[in-house]
Formats: sequence, C-alpha cells, structure tokens
Amino acid sequence: MTTNADPLTGKVAILTGAATIFGIAVAQELVDQGAHIYLVDINRAGLAEALNQCGAAASGLCTDITSDTGISEIVSQTTATWGGIDLLINLACSYEDSGADSTREEWMNTFNVNVASAAMLAQAVRPHMVKRGGGSIVNLTSISSKVAQIGRWTYPVSKAAMVQLTRNMAMDFAPDHIRVNSVSPGWTWSAIMDSLSGGNRQKTDAVAAPFHLTQRVGDPREVARVIAFLCSDASSVVTGADWAADGGYSAMGPEQATPAIPLLME
Repeated sequence: MTTNADPLTGKVAILTGAATIFGIAVAQELVDQGAHIYLVDINRAGLAEALNQCGAAASGLCTDITSDTGISEIVSQTTATWGGIDLLINLACSYEDSGADSTREEWMNTFNVNVASAAMLAQAVRPHMVKRGGGSIVNLTSISSKVAQIGRWTYPVSKAAMVQLTRNMAMDFAPDHIRVNSVSPGWTWSAIMDSLSGGNRQKTDAVAAPFHLTQRVGDPREVARVIAFLCSDASSVVTGADWAADGGYSAMGPEQATPAIPLLME
C-alpha cells in the first residue's frame, strides 16, 4: 500500500481524451496526486494546452486511437518516456449521435472510438502492467448507459457496452493483478456543456437541478477525484464495478426530488 501523502507517487498513467475540459481536470488531478502522465488526444492545439497546464510531469502524443499504429506508438512512447505503465484511463469519446436516424457509419465510428479503442488500449498496456506487478484501468462510462434518453441511440448504447466490457476486462485481467473499473458521471461541466450553453454554467446548473440531488452539474475535478481513487492502492479491493459519480442522478426516480403524493390531495 502507498503511504506517501501523494497516493499516485511512482505511478505512470496513460490518459486518452486529454484535450477536453474534463480531460485536463483528470490530468491535473493525477499529477497533483503524484503520477507521471502520458496525455493522448487527436486535437493538437488542445493537447498542447493540456501539456502546458500539467507541466513537467506530463508528456503526450497527438494521435488517433482508432489506429492500431497510433495505439502502439502511445504505449512505446509512454514506456520510453516514463519507464513503464501502471494506469490507463479511457476517457476519449465520440458524442456523435443522430438517434433513430443514426447511420451505419455513425454506429461504427461511435463504437470504434468509445468501445473498441478502449479494448485495444487495454490489450496493449496489459503486458506492461504485468511487468510492474499489476495496475488499474478506469473506463469512463455515463449515466446514459442505464436510462433511455430521447433522440440518443449510439452514445448511450456504446456506454452501456463499456459498462459490460469493464466487467469482462476485470474478470480476465484479475490473475494479472490488474483492476478494472468504470466511472459513470451525471451531467458534468465539460466541453459539450460549455458549447451548448454558450459558456453559461449557471444556466446549466438550473437545467440540471431537477434531476440531480445535488441540484447542479458536477465539476470535472470532482469526477477526477473518483477516477484517481480507483487508480490508487486505496481502492485495492475494488474491481469490476461501475461507480456513479452523478450527483444522485441514478438514485432519483421519475418522481424526482419533489413529493408527488400531496398532489393527489389538492
């Protein structure tokens, strides 16, 4: 067990989707807890900003994770730079979704980015984690994996697949002392929320309030701390689990957080 004040000291992490608001928050949390981190994103300018914010503890690569060549380079560059791999956080995601009108191409692209590439990365890092005596993989899923949402097909179905993939990974990787878990955020301040609201976080909180017990969207750093916990030795007994970092979204039923029975007596 790690006893250092920084629980991830000595750990080397690969983080995909690192150029987003969410990705940068996760990267900073891992670095703050002592990890060295290899950042990956297809957005070159965003990746440069993420590297700048994380400082000397971070290096990275602009590449496409749907490319097996890209995945091979990620792994080889990480080990060359930091000497090994202990942690993998599959954060990269496609939000492309046309609901009932989604094309075969959209289905294939969503599953390629959100599911297949996460599986290929896990496969690629596995032998390197074995060399270190084990490791931890965290897959980013979503509350969308568990509920139906109007006009959304490809994204929630891919996230549901990730929840199941997490269980299967955990089963097969357990003999190698590699733990695998997923984190399902609720509405979280992110690039999508920023774009859709025109940067208005107060408005986003107001829209999210009725279906989150916390009455607001989550902060990306709050979710990042859950991810960091699952990366650390403090969660050594946890594997094959999907963690709801959702402000109570998944606990709330259709009656939401307001009393419905009194309405019958009006």
